[in-house]
Amino acid sequence: MAATGFSHADPNMAFDDLKRLIHGKLVEKLDLSRVGDLEGDSLRREIRLVIEHLCDTENPLLNRSERERLIEEILDETFGFGPLELLLKDQDIADIMINGPKHVFVEKNGRIERSNVVFRDNQHLLQILDRIVSKVGRRVDETSPLVDARLPDGSRLNAVIPPLALDGPSLTIRKFGSNPLGLEDLLRFGAFTPEVAMLLEGAIKARINTIISGGTGSGKTTLLNTLSGFIQSDHRVITIEDAAELQLQQEHILRLETRPPNIEGRGAITATDLVKNALRMRPDRIIIGECRGGESLDMLQAMNTGHEGSLTTIHANSPRDAVSRLETMITMGGVELPLKALRQQFASAVDLIIQVNRLQGGPRKVTHVTEVLNMEQDTVIMQDIFLFVQDGIDADGRAYGHFEATGVRPAFMDRLEAAGIRLPGNLFANRVLQG
Repeated sequence: MAATGFSHADPNMAFDDLKRLIHGKLVEKLDLSRVGDLEGDSLRREIRLVIEHLCDTENPLLNRSERERLIEEILDETFGFGPLELLLKDQDIADIMINGPKHVFVEKNGRIERSNVVFRDNQHLLQILDRIVSKVGRRVDETSPLVDARLPDGSRLNAVIPPLALDGPSLTIRKFGSNPLGLEDLLRFGAFTPEVAMLLEGAIKARINTIISGGTGSGKTTLLNTLSGFIQSDHRVITIEDAAELQLQQEHILRLETRPPNIEGRGAITATDLVKNALRMRPDRIIIGECRGGESLDMLQAMNTGHEGSLTTIHANSPRDAVSRLETMITMGGVELPLKALRQQFASAVDLIIQVNRLQGGPRKVTHVTEVLNMEQDTVIMQDIFLFVQDGIDADGRAYGHFEATGVRPAFMDRLEAAGIRLPGNLFANRVLQG
């Protein structure tokens, strides 16, 4: 793979121009169409040697740091996701927001800031996007300009391309690291207190049907991943998602993913289809990554028919909103049921709602742990067990507050005790908790 016979570039050539030149010569020299299908450090090392030779040939005056940066960026273009790699490797970044090739923003430590990472042009950004979605059997083009996909590390991607996105391809990436946050991490970050953790652990082990409610970026999926660690190892768990992002730790797990329609508009497999099929697969528990539509009713019916301990998430700003949101989604899914019947389904299926919110300045908190009791006339009766109360905003613009136990003992405590779970007698005593 010797690289010889190329003319020398201008020593003063701009870094990006030099990178394009060397990458172009690498494309000419190698069959890079196969690189995405190949794995192994040996191939990367081999191509790295070719790039190093090209660097020395085209601009031998590069200093060591520039040369190494150039080599790494060309390797990222060849094997990875180009400029995205730098952002994906940064452990401090939680979200990546790309509004066209030249406007890239990131969320770090709860704050959004502009990144100096850019793409060459719309075509460059589209190439990277196509490389991502093709790996998970998705497609994105003018006939299908909206796409949900996942990256190899589990990070979730949503993309919108022209003609719907007017300023170039728009990508939003919710990052999920290879080491998902665990219970100790969330306690250390103050997402909840040890008392809250004890109840949630007991509820999951005792197969209490649970909904995690929250807004975008509030930490619903992170909490779901954490709570799933309490599921017994001998339970058969089936997960259903639009774009797989759950990182469950169980051994006996079956992951199902929806499928969009093909170019002729056929072949779609919806979450509703998967929930109905999952019921025939002898699940102990069903986990829906997020209830968004008609599958919400199927999920409630599954919870009501012997699949206790199932979990899901929903976009809502409070436990009460979660009830209304489910009602709306089921109705929009074409189900014609009286409102009272829907609420009865909810009240009999769901035992616990965990509300998570992203507060001003970025901190994420479990703001409500709420038990669903029953129906009285047309109203779902609920009671708060633990609350987070915001006290104010600090000098850095971050919300702060305290957790408190309301003094309410959950009605499902007999189910915990029947499952052999014993909690401290004073766990629910009305008091401020040390978070």
